[in-house]
Amino acid sequence: MSKNQSNSIIIAILIGIILGWIILNWGKDTSPTINDKEIKKIISSDILEGEKYSFPSKGPKGGKLFSTKNFSVEVTIFEGGISPYFRLYLYENKKQIMPAKVNIEITLTRLAAPAQIFRFVPEKDYLVSNQVVHEPHSFEMAITAKRNGQIFYWAHDQIEGRIEMPDTAAQRHGIKIMTAGPEVIKPSIKLPGEIIFNHHNIVQVVPRIPGVVISVARHVGQQVKKDEVLAVIESPMLAELHSQYLIAQKRFHLAQKTFKREKKLWEEKITAKQDFLTAQEMLGEADTIFNLTTVKLRALGVDPKSNYSGKNLARFEILAPISGLIISKEIAQGKTLKQDQEIFTIADVSTVWTTLTAYPKDLNIIEIGQKVLVNATAFNVEGEGEITYISALIGKRTRTAAVRVELDNRNGKWRPGMFVNARIETEEIQVPVTISMDAIQTVRNEPVAFGRYGEYFEMRPLELGRNDEKTVEVIKGLAAGEQYAAGNSFILKAELGKDETSHDH
Repeated sequence: MSKNQSNSIIIAILIGIILGWIILNWGKDTSPTINDKEIKKIISSDILEGEKYSFPSKGPKGGKLFSTKNFSVEVTIFEGGISPYFRLYLYENKKQIMPAKVNIEITLTRLAAPAQIFRFVPEKDYLVSNQVVHEPHSFEMAITAKRNGQIFYWAHDQIEGRIEMPDTAAQRHGIKIMTAGPEVIKPSIKLPGEIIFNHHNIVQVVPRIPGVVISVARHVGQQVKKDEVLAVIESPMLAELHSQYLIAQKRFHLAQKTFKREKKLWEEKITAKQDFLTAQEMLGEADTIFNLTTVKLRALGVDPKSNYSGKNLARFEILAPISGLIISKEIAQGKTLKQDQEIFTIADVSTVWTTLTAYPKDLNIIEIGQKVLVNATAFNVEGEGEITYISALIGKRTRTAAVRVELDNRNGKWRPGMFVNARIETEEIQVPVTISMDAIQTVRNEPVAFGRYGEYFEMRPLELGRNDEKTVEVIKGLAAGEQYAAGNSFILKAELGKDETSHDH
């Protein structure tokens, strides 16, 4: 191809872009922009000769550097913790200049989208665009600059995530083409979680009386039944209580006999009434003391009516208050215990809890009483539970809320410490834009789909909403009516390769 032929082709492309720009801006206030007279000057001038046109090189700021004669424009897309914007740096004779006296416009043309015109305002030592440069950053870019009465123009294609593939090739690879659109879905939410003990069914065991441990019968991890012996201690205090009880018992029986005798004698008028009243008073006192010693023993779980003949009155058996699993033990033979010292922890594991981690966006569709399907994949265990609690607070660090599900565990299949996944199903809803879950791929840790435009597939970053595991709501990234690759879309991701899936800014 001759030089003249090349110039003709390029001029034709430029004229097309400029005419498109004129159509898009017809009737609009485009100031400060380049007027029709200046456009004619561009077309009529020999802008494609020598240094008047060049392909971009890498600029000092890491962007694309477009140069003509002694004037250069460096185009960058800045996205450091904010939405991406254009930043332009200007140079004259390779030295940076202040941008105040330069008017620049950039026109972006994307697949299946109208042209987008960016204007700029000075900020510090650069120009910043008046709107966000939305993903994908794949477009045809036309740059028009006016400085000191001169017009400068560059055109550049920035293509990323785009694959040319005819329909026949797509069919051969088994890539199914579908159309995004509205659909009724029954959303489900997947939340991670962990099996923990039901805190309402955990009991701390204390001796209730000081003493020295003489034997330990049960240990951590063992199942125990209610009233089963956990340990035995010797307690001088218990021996003293037993002694007080036995003495009080004898005094009470003696007071009963005395009262009966004095009552009979008084009724037969053999003794004075005062003797009868005195015996009655002594019986009352003995009864009170006897009842008090009885209550003290019963409070310790000791049967006052036991036969103590030949027994060690200091011996005290610590019994399990509930049936369950021993999950902690702080007791050893020979150890001296205080009466309020926690020595065993027993958990009733007939029911367990699943604590789930929920993000704020999910909380508006989670309710108390909802059924939840819980699955522990590593242990091949699943079951259904019910939401019993939703935290009213969001964690300052995690920015999540706790959700609690209660599970039946009478068969013992759920073990505290298991990591699980939970699925919460909600009511059917109508959503405006949905695509198949098969279309979703992950690039740079973000969900993407591949839109179909003519014979091109182009990667489109997505913001997703609710899903029912077959269909997912698209909040941003694809519009209703757009075609996309569904089945076997992973082939397109593989086709792009490692380099192609990275930003080229």
